[in-house]
Amino acid sequence: MVAMRETPGTVNYTDETVRGFALAAVLWGVVGMTVGVLIAAQLAFPDLTYGIPWLSYGRLRPLHTNAVIFAFGGCALMATSFHVVQRTCQVPLFLPWLAKFVFWGWQAVIVLAAVTLPMGFTQGKEYAELEWPIDLLIAVVWVAYAVVFFGTLGVRKVRHIYVANWFFGAFILAVALLHIVNSAAMPVSFWKSYSAYAGVQDAMIQWWYGHNAVGFFLTAGFLGMMYYYIPKQAERPVYSYRLSIVHFWALIFTYMWAGPHHLHYTALPDWAQSVGMLFSLVLLAPSWGGMINGVMTLSGAWHKLRDDPILKFLIVALSFYGMSTFEGPMMSIKTVNALSHYTDWTVGHVHSGALGWVGFISMGSLYYLIPRMYGRKEMYSVKAISLHFWIATLGIVLYIAAMWIAGVMQGLMWRALNTDGTLVYTFVEGVKATWPFYAIRLLGGLLYLSGMAVMAWNVVMTVRSGRPAPSPIPRLVQA
Repeated sequence: MVAMRETPGTVNYTDETVRGFALAAVLWGVVGMTVGVLIAAQLAFPDLTYGIPWLSYGRLRPLHTNAVIFAFGGCALMATSFHVVQRTCQVPLFLPWLAKFVFWGWQAVIVLAAVTLPMGFTQGKEYAELEWPIDLLIAVVWVAYAVVFFGTLGVRKVRHIYVANWFFGAFILAVALLHIVNSAAMPVSFWKSYSAYAGVQDAMIQWWYGHNAVGFFLTAGFLGMMYYYIPKQAERPVYSYRLSIVHFWALIFTYMWAGPHHLHYTALPDWAQSVGMLFSLVLLAPSWGGMINGVMTLSGAWHKLRDDPILKFLIVALSFYGMSTFEGPMMSIKTVNALSHYTDWTVGHVHSGALGWVGFISMGSLYYLIPRMYGRKEMYSVKAISLHFWIATLGIVLYIAAMWIAGVMQGLMWRALNTDGTLVYTFVEGVKATWPFYAIRLLGGLLYLSGMAVMAWNVVMTVRSGRPAPSPIPRLVQA
């Protein structure tokens, strides 16, 4: 066997689009989380915005979810997927001009969402509120994204497809399918349309989409980040590559069937509700397998956690992933769901996954990625990364603990009955009892946003002190 070694090549990776998406992720993170803090404040102080329609909770809440999921999360996913696929395939991006179109097209989608949602233009579907012209733009941009990503895989110089690309690829294909099917609509004007589906079928398709937006947009793509950036930052190989493949196939098969657990005790047939519950419980196994695989990648390198705040972000993200993927299946059990549904327990569950898993894995990955895009080995201030970590962690704990307590309390109050069958508490009494927890939630959100502001400052200083640096593609030559 001839020994081979890597030497710097003359062709560079295509990183302009990666830089754009990475910086956009930080910008939209600050914007989306600011809106989140504002609507948290509205729940604690209802007269805060003086009844201005475009600042009402009903209009800002979908703006918040779209900004943090599709603007912050989407830009982070596109930055990291374009970065990872080049490095693991040892080729520049396929059709760089199309990658630029993906960047500017996605920013156009975000800006259109930021304008139309406060104006009240909405389809009223969870995570799919945007009206039909924007949905068409999303479809075009997403197809272009798929062409660039899979085209890069197609011209790769490495025979093997690294597991992170499996997760990124599944995320891209599944989200395309989900978006196109769920967004089928009949336009009646430029900013108004009606769903192509009706009644319980519409609800079923919506939550097939809604839960798999969680499963593929907010889980599979970010697992792609986990499988690349944790080994890179820890300077250790993945604990078990075989387990990562089992994790992939088990997760993508099971997730698609779990959506009906959002529709317990509704008009959906009981057998469909039970199928959703069953697959949600099965999901626990691959989810925890992936979490354990990521955490155990630090075997022999646990000492690095003491001094490496980026690793803290990445490993704590996996801890929240494990917690959320235990809590979700538990809440899908019908008897538990009878207590938790429509309460703030659900809000606590969602944000333990969103702030802890999605937020932290994105921030850790961006902290690894951004300095290398600007010719630096590390961020401008490592101490600021550590400060961000502790502020954000405290914010998450306050937020989700307050929502868990409020949710269980609400569920118990709402179904407490007197001996004659009448309600013990009025709904208003439940709202009054919840108010202190809304105030704590607001404090937690403010802390999390403050951490994001620290990150934004650190990123600006890193960009100012560095400069975009070409990254040569290594060549394999005989040793």
